[in-house]
Amino acid sequence: MKMPSLFALLIAAAMLTPSFINSAYAKTFSASQSGFIEKSHTTGHVTGLSAASFVVANHRTGEVLSARNSQRVMPIASLTKLMTALVVLDANLRLNEMLTISKADIDRLKGTGSRLAIGSRLSRAEMLHIALMSSENRAASALARHYPGGQRAFVEAMNAKARMLGMWNTRYADSTGLNPRNVSTAQDLAKLAVAAAAYPLIRQYSTDDQSYVRTNKRQLHYRNSNRLIREGEWEFTLSKTGYIREAGRCLVLGTKVGNEPVIMVLLNAPTTNDRAADAKRIKTWLESSGRTTVAAN
Repeated sequence: MKMPSLFALLIAAAMLTPSFINSAYAKTFSASQSGFIEKSHTTGHVTGLSAASFVVANHRTGEVLSARNSQRVMPIASLTKLMTALVVLDANLRLNEMLTISKADIDRLKGTGSRLAIGSRLSRAEMLHIALMSSENRAASALARHYPGGQRAFVEAMNAKARMLGMWNTRYADSTGLNPRNVSTAQDLAKLAVAAAAYPLIRQYSTDDQSYVRTNKRQLHYRNSNRLIREGEWEFTLSKTGYIREAGRCLVLGTKVGNEPVIMVLLNAPTTNDRAADAKRIKTWLESSGRTTVAAN
């Protein structure tokens, strides 16, 4: 079945761009008024990827350079936290407000652990930072609890934002991604990546290599959950990893290849190594084929 274009994506992103976006990055969103354009299936695609679904797109022109199963609805795990960040920042809540981890933030669904003990206090900015960079689940939960109206209102805002972005096959059930009812498609997540990259704080926090936070009398050291960022060999503009059993290993990232901004979305890779290898294979394919734009084919 022919994959429809990601209609009016860049127009929507421009309409939703926060007031603090820097002017240099804003040019990316105004360069194309037609949104993502489907790439012809008669030209070559990247092969050998382990991910069950993926999209590779040029952020500047909106062209989809390669894709497979891009409209398949799948659990997205902690890729959810990109939308969590959008909702937090759109609410214009004080980033220096101190938030407290409570028993309500304990993961009773998957039983995952956390270094943030009950009673830990961090600023909203610090919670957002480690949620994006290190996929800290209790931080993401606390961000939703401290939203006006609480977690229910927060999830409603996530789903409303998804509709505003034209993410028609996306549904959110919580702010962490631990719930497998958080579902989307690679196509929709490409739209989310464009919107998220318009926020300087999301770009910074999601691509930082490491950060130290002090909670109570302890200093905690967090590293980026994306191995590619820790390796330090690429230039990144956006990053988010995800994993639960139902979703497999997932990744959204923004980078540059041949001076062109590229978005990659990978869903349900078998292992962490496979996920990283898929991203590297895509980058190599783009570099060797010159397919950073459809026009280059």
